[in-house]
Amino acid sequence: MSAYVHDALRTPRGKARPDGGLAKLPPQELVRQLADGLEARTGNVKSADALMLGCVGQVGAQGGNIALIAKLHAGLRDEMASWTINNYCVSGLTAIGQASGMIAAGLASRVLAGGVECMSRVPFMADKASYYNDASFPTRTRYLPVALAADRLAQTERITRAEMDQVALRSQGQAAAAETSPTLLKSRITVKAADGSVALAREECPRANTTSESLAGLAPAFAALAPNYADILGGAIDHRHTVAHAPPIADGAGLALIGGKNDSDKAPRARIVAYAESGGDPQTSLLAGFRAMDLTLTRAGMALAAMDRVEFMEAFAVVMVKFLRERPIDPDRVNVGGGHLAKGHPMGGTGAILLSSLLDALDDADGQFGLVVASGASGVGAAMVVERLR
Repeated sequence: MSAYVHDALRTPRGKARPDGGLAKLPPQELVRQLADGLEARTGNVKSADALMLGCVGQVGAQGGNIALIAKLHAGLRDEMASWTINNYCVSGLTAIGQASGMIAAGLASRVLAGGVECMSRVPFMADKASYYNDASFPTRTRYLPVALAADRLAQTERITRAEMDQVALRSQGQAAAAETSPTLLKSRITVKAADGSVALAREECPRANTTSESLAGLAPAFAALAPNYADILGGAIDHRHTVAHAPPIADGAGLALIGGKNDSDKAPRARIVAYAESGGDPQTSLLAGFRAMDLTLTRAGMALAAMDRVEFMEAFAVVMVKFLRERPIDPDRVNVGGGHLAKGHPMGGTGAILLSSLLDALDDADGQFGLVVASGASGVGAAMVVERLR
């Protein structure tokens, strides 16, 4: 039995700071508004069998099983099962992949799946896991901040500052252009405040008036972290990533309704062709998404060049340069609405946001096949191929 994406919605991404557009809203409220939007568009959300959410910072406002809390807050039926998944930055795509497996195995008829992260309320590494500083692990498996892994990868792969500036500039330009394209925005909701006013209607993180000159003037941002991880790094690093080469921390969420072909009042938007998860070397950190992509394409029996649109997570500029440099894909098919370097990275919500963006990009191009690729710290990756149903 095949699994289908009946619809997928996303919020705009807000700046993760006290005055950010989404900062006054708890994570469960973002999920509620997405669920309401899906109900309006599909009519089958309230009868779903389960709600599965990716979320990395599962403490404070996001603790206590945020999927269960969101289910209760959204007024979804008591019988709906609920799980929260932490698979680092690929969590939202993992939730959707797991949902598709449930549908294919006949374990559910409809599953709500996606992710949420409100980093204005739960900052990065707020769970204070012992692992982050545990020196008892073998050096190769100890936690290395992803920014340092990215800098080392740029050095190892001989990826230049100019190349990274180029992909950052492209991301900003594509994000700005997307705001004038209704098709690329058709699955992005306007988030409402508690009083019914508009909290956030568009992406908040893109940096206006970004130029090649302004990018060239930025200093490397992560050298100060290196002394604390010198024994893991094993040598000097030529730090190359600036703040423009790293995705802004953000608030945001995405949610999809996954089911069988005929399990909705309306025809589904896409069929899930293949899905794969992969681990990888924790020290190269951001390369597991490449392996997940290759596994997914193999399972689909397809080539990358056959993809009409690709949403490739701009985890850091280095991975985007590596992807475009090494893989046979027309750059004009990739991240057509801008990527994480411009729009930001609400960790647990990212994979679901990218899937929603991909469906809009396929509609905009009248394309058939699309690919989502996500990578995370310490060697986690996930990828999915979908077929748009015309």
